[in-house]
Amino acid sequence: MATFGFIGTGNMGGALARAARKRLSGGEILLANRSATKAEALAQELDCRAVDNAAVAAGADYIFLGVKPYMVAGLMEKIGPVLAARKDRFVLVSMAAALTIPDLRERGCGDWPLIRIMPNTPSAIGEGVIFYTCDGVTAEEEAAFLENMAGAGRLLPLDDHLMDAGSAVAGCGPAFVDLFIEAMADGGVACGLTRPMAMECAAQTLIGAARLMLETGRHPGALKDAVCSPGGATIQGVRALEAGGFRSAVMEAVIAAYEKSAEMK
Repeated sequence: MATFGFIGTGNMGGALARAARKRLSGGEILLANRSATKAEALAQELDCRAVDNAAVAAGADYIFLGVKPYMVAGLMEKIGPVLAARKDRFVLVSMAAALTIPDLRERGCGDWPLIRIMPNTPSAIGEGVIFYTCDGVTAEEEAAFLENMAGAGRLLPLDDHLMDAGSAVAGCGPAFVDLFIEAMADGGVACGLTRPMAMECAAQTLIGAARLMLETGRHPGALKDAVCSPGGATIQGVRALEAGGFRSAVMEAVIAAYEKSAEMK
């Protein structure tokens, strides 16, 4: 089996380490963090090893760079000599937002095999969307990466230049969905439901509708039509959403997030 090493065990790095632990043994996972106590706490939780950055760079087959984009160059400057001294093959895995494959190469990732990923927050519970793109990675290395990260959710290949578009939907999307759940629950409370009941009902309704679409493969428009009986309550609710510009507002939110990502480059 492959050894997965994580440099940076913050929210996303920790979530991906937990996902990897579902497939790998504790001895096959290495954790490092600027705050050693944070890595040690996660290592105790997952029954794996807390080490330093150099140990991850020297011993892991897949090296996850879980640091902020502005920190990548500095990290690579420090671990670069360790990587250069290795005689075996390894893969760098970057989760730095907005840094393309060429950007990462310029910041010290050299000519080493590289996977760029864009995970979202539901990856923490195994229900994430993780976009990925490979450069210089063999089919066997890609397959091993996908197999061992399957516990994080759906891993979807995406061209490097489309990562910002994917992030605008899946990366920013959980915040948009949270607003929708909150608004649905507020409506339920206005109609007399208790707050806990309204929140649980709204969240589970969203989960159920999403899974129904994914598992049946039916278009969401067709599923919507199936609920809208002639002259019924649902179509009146849909009418109210359309009058409020619901679909346009959601589209504009995604486009605004995408444009902001491009601007930040």
